[in-house]
Amino acid sequence: MAIILVALGSNRCHGRHGRPAGVVRAALVALAGLGLVERVSPIFTTAPIGPGSRRYANAVAALEWGGSLPDLLRALKDIERDFGRRRGQRWGDRVLDLDILAAGATQLRLPGLAVPHPRLAERRFVLDPLVMVAPDWRHPVTGHSARQLHARALRPKGLPASDARPMLPAAFGGP
Repeated sequence: MAIILVALGSNRCHGRHGRPAGVVRAALVALAGLGLVERVSPIFTTAPIGPGSRRYANAVAALEWGGSLPDLLRALKDIERDFGRRRGQRWGDRVLDLDILAAGATQLRLPGLAVPHPRLAERRFVLDPLVMVAPDWRHPVTGHSARQLHARALRPKGLPASDARPMLPAAFGGP
């Protein structure tokens, strides 16, 4: 059994599960039907990326999975369809989005499946919940932990890490 990190997101209401946070909670129950859900982050509310117009509910779960990653991807897509997800505009509004983020140190590139997720380190809506579920997980390509990736995402853009600190006026010990 491997621990697989799965991202969950929703920004559309569902007739049975209600608002996006309710959709994410219901999706966690469906995910538990695939294997043991060991840990779950809180649900975060985030702004949309791209043409989507509604705020998202996002979470990350650590799932114990005994099958292959392509089999898990098929199972996740089945859950999305069961929730009414239809393929449409990239980054558009959606009832449910389930993505495989990582599987330990596994690196895999297949049509339609890349592990670790290729944009994981760029997305706060993934990193904020990920760091709560698996703070010590290490990206198999960069070697950075989830904590380090999160800290990098929080750092002001365009500044190297050593320069990302406030400047104090001379009266308070600054230059």
